[in-house]
Amino acid sequence: MTSIQSAALVRRLRNATVNSWSMERIQPCISLLPFHLLDQVCSLISSDKLTVSSEEKVFEAVISWINYEKETRLEHMAKLMEHVRLPLLPRDYLVQTVEEEALIKNNNTCKDFLIEAMKYHLLPLDQRLLIKNPRTKPRTPVSLPKVMIVVGGQAPKAIRSVECYDFEEDRWDQIAELPSRRCRAGVVFMAGHVYAVGGFNGSLRVRTVDVYDGVKDQWTSIASMQERRSTLGAAVLNDLLYAVGGFDGSTGLASVEAYSYKTNEWFFVAPMNTRRSSVGVGVVEGKLYAVGGYDGASRQCLSTVEQYNPATNEWTYVADMSTRRSGAGVGVLSGQLYATGGHDGPLVRKSVEVYDPGTNTWKQVADMNMCRRNAGVCAVNGLLYVVGGDDGSCNLASVEYYNPVTDKWTLLPTNMSTGRSYAGQNKNKNKPVGPNQTYKFLHNKENHKKRRQPTVGENCCK
Repeated sequence: MTSIQSAALVRRLRNATVNSWSMERIQPCISLLPFHLLDQVCSLISSDKLTVSSEEKVFEAVISWINYEKETRLEHMAKLMEHVRLPLLPRDYLVQTVEEEALIKNNNTCKDFLIEAMKYHLLPLDQRLLIKNPRTKPRTPVSLPKVMIVVGGQAPKAIRSVECYDFEEDRWDQIAELPSRRCRAGVVFMAGHVYAVGGFNGSLRVRTVDVYDGVKDQWTSIASMQERRSTLGAAVLNDLLYAVGGFDGSTGLASVEAYSYKTNEWFFVAPMNTRRSSVGVGVVEGKLYAVGGYDGASRQCLSTVEQYNPATNEWTYVADMSTRRSGAGVGVLSGQLYATGGHDGPLVRKSVEVYDPGTNTWKQVADMNMCRRNAGVCAVNGLLYVVGGDDGSCNLASVEYYNPVTDKWTLLPTNMSTGRSYAGQNKNKNKPVGPNQTYKFLHNKENHKKRRQPTVGENCCK
């Protein structure tokens, strides 16, 4: 390496310690980094913002750096391996590659890191979530695009299918199926995992909860709720997962319970003032909102909205929506609460209104392209996405998004492989859930098989 090349790489590394940096860009030349840059290398590979397609790349970069000048660098093997997140590597890679690496075999500290990773994989999910260790924390690179995960749903019966939408490649892929059929569930993203809460399995309303672990690309069951709930609302506030209202098979529910992943326990909080099934929920400025739904008593869909304050453990009414909406898709964008579609009796809506907590008022915005109820909603990159649902006659595979700057809805060119309503939907921070085998599966184009995509015209709306 010339002095000019070395100086340029030094500048890159110094920037990388402050900003997010791509391992793919620096890995080919990392072995050439001179010894005096050891601290910068450590800073780089320890960064939460390091953009890396898989943690294998970090491990391989460290091995490459040591092997380039083994005699002088070998003593620093443990110092570097301390920052490689071995527990996030696939188990097969740990056994077939890491364990067989001579540099690991001959270093007792590094062998301890490997044993730690193996033990991590043997733990059940709820115990893994309790571990507070820099090596078990997924990296969160800001430059990787988000993905959207759609869980289960009704098509027309309850299904196990889970689909993942890649915004960068504009395509849907199947990921690990649910352990059992589930529709009308609440779905949230919390602490690096996707939670599917309650719902209907085709014969019974359930209180079970399944959690998706991207490291293993599999679902695991955790503590069940206190009550059976389908058509519930689910949201995360202050590191707690809230299950709001729903239907237990005989009546609508006003009860609300919260889950702590730190203790793997559910507990009741204050009930709402109104029973609400088919309720939409969202969190704005530290408050939880329950929007519309159906109370089962008045035999009418609801326009009322309640706000929960966790500091006081109280629910209070806020301004009503302009129209009754049960099964509305509710999402939060730029500090405002959106209620999309839904139905009022047989009338399925495509209208949308937005709530401003500062003024306690609702206002109408542009209608969606299609009538939708029981759709999934999430906000990604300043846009509000509404996924699937049904129009009163058929389940929808289409997706559309709202741009608040232009006040316009646009249909995605690519539909889901399956039309589904009552599906749980959420976004994830990066592709797709972590640096792991799932990432490879979703982004290896040779493994991607073209599926016949329903056209927008197949799903009519009157």
